[in-house]
Amino acid sequence: MARDNRYDILFEPVRIGPVTAPNRFYQTPHAAGLGWQRPQAGAALRAIKAEGGWGVVCTEYCSIHPSSDDSPFGYLTLWDEDDVRALAGTADAIHAHGSLAGVELWHGGSHAANRMTRLPGLAPSAVPAMYHLPTTARAMDLADIRAFRGWQRAAAERARRAGFDIVYVYAGHDYLPFQFLSRRHNQRGDAYGGSLENRVRLLREMIEDTVDAVGGTCAVAVRLAVDELSGPSGITSEAEGRDVIAMLAELPDLWDVNVAGALGNDSKSARFSGEGYQEPHVAFVKQLTTKPVVSVGRFTSPDVMVSQIRRGIQDFIGAARPSIADPFLPAKIRDGRADEIRECIGCNICRAANNEAAHLRCTQNPTIAEEWRRGWHPERIAAYPRREKALVVGAGPAGLEAALSLGRRGLEVTLAERAPKLGGRLLHESALPGLATWIRVRDWRQHMIAKLPNVTVFPASEMTAADVEAFGSDHVVLATGARWRRDGIGVTSLTPLALPRALTPDDVFAGQKVGGDVVIYDDEHYFMGGALAEQLARAGHAVTVVTPHASVSAWTAMTDEMAFLHTRLHDLGVRLLPNRLLLAHEKDSLRLACTASGRESDLSCGTLVLVTGRLPEDRLHRELSAAAHAFGLHRVGDCLQPSSVADAVYSAHRFARELGTEPPAAPRRERPPASG
Repeated sequence: MARDNRYDILFEPVRIGPVTAPNRFYQTPHAAGLGWQRPQAGAALRAIKAEGGWGVVCTEYCSIHPSSDDSPFGYLTLWDEDDVRALAGTADAIHAHGSLAGVELWHGGSHAANRMTRLPGLAPSAVPAMYHLPTTARAMDLADIRAFRGWQRAAAERARRAGFDIVYVYAGHDYLPFQFLSRRHNQRGDAYGGSLENRVRLLREMIEDTVDAVGGTCAVAVRLAVDELSGPSGITSEAEGRDVIAMLAELPDLWDVNVAGALGNDSKSARFSGEGYQEPHVAFVKQLTTKPVVSVGRFTSPDVMVSQIRRGIQDFIGAARPSIADPFLPAKIRDGRADEIRECIGCNICRAANNEAAHLRCTQNPTIAEEWRRGWHPERIAAYPRREKALVVGAGPAGLEAALSLGRRGLEVTLAERAPKLGGRLLHESALPGLATWIRVRDWRQHMIAKLPNVTVFPASEMTAADVEAFGSDHVVLATGARWRRDGIGVTSLTPLALPRALTPDDVFAGQKVGGDVVIYDDEHYFMGGALAEQLARAGHAVTVVTPHASVSAWTAMTDEMAFLHTRLHDLGVRLLPNRLLLAHEKDSLRLACTASGRESDLSCGTLVLVTGRLPEDRLHRELSAAAHAFGLHRVGDCLQPSSVADAVYSAHRFARELGTEPPAAPRRERPPASG
């Protein structure tokens, strides 16, 4: 299929100093959770991006010295020659597909807790270490600054020897070079503090040192946060962020610009931002430099991408999350298959993986970070060895993924869904405030299934056990989902309660009447409690969120959403009542207990909505399991284990991949060489 000529501009080569990118698709540095311990897995992940058409593929953050240790999180290192050899494999894997390889050299400053190396933390001024430990980073003296410049230079030389084409000076996300820039962090009184010219001094020296170290063979990129979104007390795109660009405009070969403060500002979820949301902060940069500019904004639409280029916002389309959701996004546009792009939904499950020190996960793309350890490819799946039929019952996220992947393997697939529309839980969850993009999980799979002649879909078709038995399928895959519990059992409390008048999210979605003062009892701690609170508050209800946790929707801290959510609920007048355990629901009130003291209290309540645990909808499985049958019986997704949409999709994909094979007992692991 021919490419739409409207998108030709996206495939123009762009020169970056001494190297040339083959197109304008730029996978900006992003964490993968694989780090220096898993170089083969990291190389395979980046190779897939290059194969998928990204003209530039960058690594995650790469420490320049043991004083920048982010353990237990997965980060790269360029501390010695062993690291050069390990990372050469990543550069080679990227080059094999004709892409440029970039490495993001990193020093965390007061952000690095140094748990593994146990070295003192470093910072422009003596400040408490950020996020991790009750310790203080020591103020760097001039000897420390000279040493730091030497570490950057040495790491840049190693990066060149490893084969990277683009070497970063990293001054974003509240890390050490940015800490020197920001008055919030830098209270020095010497040549590296005070005036902006002095605070910029170290960044200028780092750029010059890096340019000298790579000797004209590599491009030097600067990743700079032009606004830390903390108001006039910090760097802003209207003032000092603009001035920094103006001072250093022509020094690097490329500017990679974003917003900073908390990492959640730069990787803000779709719940709190739209596509291209960083543009108001970064659009000025190209006016001040002749060097190419890249930025991010969760770009998934080719038309929006073209607009960014034609309007002079940036020269490349920067992407982290969209390149995770669909590593082949550029190739699909190039080949006239833009309708097949698996669009990022902005749920930030990928960020949660990083915050949990786990390897990368994605709701849309179950193959991410499985390229090496399981041998999975996002666009290819092995043909099934026999002509067999599969019946998939339930067309939520797991059922859709199972039907699509089994269909791609060549089985004759029938997908039956009892509701008139496909989507299962996604139909309700995507209707909650800010979550409209979640329906893309259904839409992409439904669209791709429609292209497969061997997959037949029957909506409004509830299946009984007798129906399944009579169908005559070789494999029956139950993806019948889950339901919210009514007994109050959740993360904190395992004691069932009699709560006959309480509603669950299922009842609210079904349109059951909500009256009086609404209390949402959240002992699940992810998005649902806060999202329902927002929806009901916008509908005019007085809402209180009660939770036994110290914070409302506590797990959204993993997706970098909690602070944004609390602000929104506060602005809507939602009352937040943490550290309270539900004991009983009486006529017009709740009986609560303080989780610390045990002191009991009453809270007025017109409608109680329980957001606690979920139970699998496995009645059909139990009925079918009770009798002998000739077909293989399988469960996937929430029917097997209620969890996130990402886990449901992964469960179904893994089942479909492994059907008819002998999967290994454990995924491949990278191990250190045995000592002599």
